[in-house]
Amino acid sequence: MNRGGGRTADHSWMLAMRFVLPLLAAAFVAMPATAQNSPAPSEPKAQDTAALSSLAWLEGCWKGTAGPREFREQWMPLQGAMMIGVSQTIEKGATQGYEFLRRAIAENDYRAKGLEVADDEVFVSDGSKCDCGNILDILGHDNRIAVTDPVYPVYVDTNVMAGHTGEGDENGRYEGLVYLECNAENGFVPALPSEPVDLIYLCYPNNPTGATATRAQLETWVAYALKHDAIILFDAAYEAYIQAADVPHSIYEIPGARKCAIEFRSFSKSGGFTGTRCAFTIVPHELLAKTTTGERKPLHPLWNRRFSTKFNGVSYITQRGAEALYSDAGKAQVAALVELYMGNAALLRAAATECGLAVYGGENAPYIWVRGPEGRTSWEMFDKILNEANVVITPGSGFGLCGEGYFRISAFNSRANVEEVARRFQALSW
Repeated sequence: MNRGGGRTADHSWMLAMRFVLPLLAAAFVAMPATAQNSPAPSEPKAQDTAALSSLAWLEGCWKGTAGPREFREQWMPLQGAMMIGVSQTIEKGATQGYEFLRRAIAENDYRAKGLEVADDEVFVSDGSKCDCGNILDILGHDNRIAVTDPVYPVYVDTNVMAGHTGEGDENGRYEGLVYLECNAENGFVPALPSEPVDLIYLCYPNNPTGATATRAQLETWVAYALKHDAIILFDAAYEAYIQAADVPHSIYEIPGARKCAIEFRSFSKSGGFTGTRCAFTIVPHELLAKTTTGERKPLHPLWNRRFSTKFNGVSYITQRGAEALYSDAGKAQVAALVELYMGNAALLRAAATECGLAVYGGENAPYIWVRGPEGRTSWEMFDKILNEANVVITPGSGFGLCGEGYFRISAFNSRANVEEVARRFQALSW
């Protein structure tokens, strides 16, 4: 066991102390019970203080290992006849999330579907949005980065804040990023970059367009990444909304993806955890990255180090709630929630279509991507819908240059509200 000051002790001492510490804690907890019958707390007895003073050296932080277990203890200074300490035992990377949840994720979302994902490749976090930004902590500053356009803004903004780009231009595009244009002609799935890149952000089902990538398209991307030694950052936060049987739910359904992809998922969209905050990231053991000296190193231990150093973990009760999503009752409730939101999407899609507008998405994702009348900007449509229908939508230009002229409608609402929005949309004059 090691302390910050450099003290050491062998494992037998550490294990012996672990028997002593609970006894001390039990004695401390028992003290208030006897005090309840007294009119006022009494001063600590001299013998009590003397007994504990011999343990004053415990003050501070202690850390030790025994086999796969890591022990951490924090002791406060001796105060009278009281000394408070807390203890934590970590085994097999449990700071990645409780084993019961990591096992449930790996078994239900992957192994039950024939995909190879080990429990310790699952990192439980407070959101896929957070992880999409935090992953940059273990990646270099000189990578060539490709993002789709339209794009979920977090992918761009976190790279800008990390100093990975140059200045932005009048269109909101940043020097140093490779923009992959998505439009109605390519089904909002971009062509491969015309130049080699190191990092590729892909989000399917897509936010904001609601588009999905076919198996053949993802196979093309994996082949590109393997050829150019690139890493795909695959955001699958909306995979629960996929309705088509031939659309992959995970990038790891594609052979070779474990060697070139990190996958992000979220319980916010499937289990309603938006405010509760719980998600997970998959980092395969065989995923390697090249150092500045040309060596190839695994990213898993590096992400584990970053994760356990800069993140305090998701609360126990939240992780138990996430685990419950994989029970029979939980799966039924998730299915009902998805059915509700996809029903909402169908109503919104139909309403926008009846207005004569070009409509995309809403079939395998909870977002409807709408092309406005020719000549109308995204913000002009925002103003019109807000002022004439009292409905708030999201301007497409907020997702990038290629989003101009579009707007996004979300299906995340009650059925009554969605039906009212559909009625108001149909009453608009375009």
